[in-house]
Amino acid sequence: MLAEVWVKTPSQWEHICDSKCKGTRQSPVNIDTDKAIFDSSLTNFTFSNFSYPHSISHLVNTGHTVKCVLENNVVTVKGGGLRYEYASTELHFHWGNTTYPGSEHSVNQNRHLMEMHLVSLRKGLTVQNAVEDPEGIAVLGFFIDGTSDKETPEAWKNLTSHLVKITNISTNITMNRVVSISDLLNGVNLSKFYRYNGSLTTPTCDEAVVWTVFQEPISVSKDLIDQFPETMNYQNIYRPQQDLNGRKVLSSFVTNSNSGHSWCYNGCELTVSHWDTLHGSYCGGKEQSPVDIHTSDVIPDADLKHFNFINFSNPHAIAALENTGHTVGCVLVKNNVEISGGGLKDQYSTVQVHFHWGNVSDSSLGSEHSVNSKRYPMEMHIVNVKKGLTMDEAKIQPNGLAVLGFFIESVDEQVQHKSHRETSSYQVMNTEEKNCWKTLTSYFKKIQKKGSTVELNESISLDDLIGNVDRSQYYRYSGSLTTPSCNEGVIWTIFKQPIKVNKNLVKMFPTQMGYINIFRPQQPLSHRNVYTSLAPTHSRPLGFSLFMALLLVLCGVNVLQ
Repeated sequence: MLAEVWVKTPSQWEHICDSKCKGTRQSPVNIDTDKAIFDSSLTNFTFSNFSYPHSISHLVNTGHTVKCVLENNVVTVKGGGLRYEYASTELHFHWGNTTYPGSEHSVNQNRHLMEMHLVSLRKGLTVQNAVEDPEGIAVLGFFIDGTSDKETPEAWKNLTSHLVKITNISTNITMNRVVSISDLLNGVNLSKFYRYNGSLTTPTCDEAVVWTVFQEPISVSKDLIDQFPETMNYQNIYRPQQDLNGRKVLSSFVTNSNSGHSWCYNGCELTVSHWDTLHGSYCGGKEQSPVDIHTSDVIPDADLKHFNFINFSNPHAIAALENTGHTVGCVLVKNNVEISGGGLKDQYSTVQVHFHWGNVSDSSLGSEHSVNSKRYPMEMHIVNVKKGLTMDEAKIQPNGLAVLGFFIESVDEQVQHKSHRETSSYQVMNTEEKNCWKTLTSYFKKIQKKGSTVELNESISLDDLIGNVDRSQYYRYSGSLTTPSCNEGVIWTIFKQPIKVNKNLVKMFPTQMGYINIFRPQQPLSHRNVYTSLAPTHSRPLGFSLFMALLLVLCGVNVLQ
């Protein structure tokens, strides 16, 4: 890498004078994503002059690779969990042949066609000082994969056009075409990477390198990649992989293959305060959910009229219940239940129902949204996708998702009937409503294992779960999903009147499922407005209203005015 006077094969490198190639902190390595440890301190890098078009001064055929020599002290690297700032000195490449991949590192034993290394020295150190310092050198490793697109991208076409000029060992040429490091990276996501302490991968294999290996490969056309082994006349220029010897590989993100779930509400490393570190996360955005709704600030909107709830009465719309690892989810029959109206400009397919709750205490509050800082024991979300879109497509489209949020209030088994008016406002649950929640929670013992699913064999409709809630009264605002990746552009509808469920059944959620306090903290409303529907609410019994109207007529008052 830095030392270039060596002719022996890798198995003989340990015999080179001053060699460290038999050390215990050697590179490259295989990265096992099941064992990679998420580290929240691996934040974004700060790259200086990566887009500078003249940072590469000349190309050299070292006899072992193609090296791009960088202008002195122009390109620098810091951040990304590095303790120091580093000045970049060179780029070089490792490859196999035209039929076999040649990256030095691998992920889960999978090699890529090539690997590019950006080598940087800790600022203020000479080369000799740097190789003697355990963190004296920082190397950024980029995998390179081939595509069928001919001679793309342009930066790689420009770079490889110079190879024919340096076919003789030790020859070098000045770069006469504009190529920046950013151009070569071709839009790779630089926030997702692995980190470990290792060595140079060529003699004398000094154990002085802080390695960063980026997860996303650079895409380059296969014909341009093939020019490296074909034009330079040497192949398979990569060192065999070395033992980790107990070293840990860290990652800036939670790897997809990790057992369990990549995020949690509590009890793991990636709790809600770290959700924004997930790859592809929007959890640090400016239009996040849930929020507290201040009724004094809501804006009446005449367009927020009645919804059309299609097949909400279907007793077989819920196909199964699942333990998602974070909540209980109701899986709906595909393309069966829909919503429209309610101020929505499009029609939406209902895809799932899930719940948020607190703990087992009688005073537990677990709703995500609140009204005037009042929270409820639970909240039910009915998730809807714009018709014709998949969930993944809907997540990235404005207004691709519409979520209906219902507060759930826990009540005693025996509802008191102190007066006609109190009974009306309290809205006693009928037998059918009580039975549907009892039926639903009776399945929880069958899905106590994370990822488990049970088919729902009994009749429960969405209308049953919602009960006699007044669906004409609701709030509306633009927000996000309340779980990673917290995609924004969600149309939220929060119904004002809560669903009333027996408190013993509410307690079944935390006690049977084993999760507590599964709600996201509320997010700043910032510049957003919250709107309210204008539909009237019957605050008094309908019979009482008819009685008053009749009384007014008898008194000679025209109630139609």
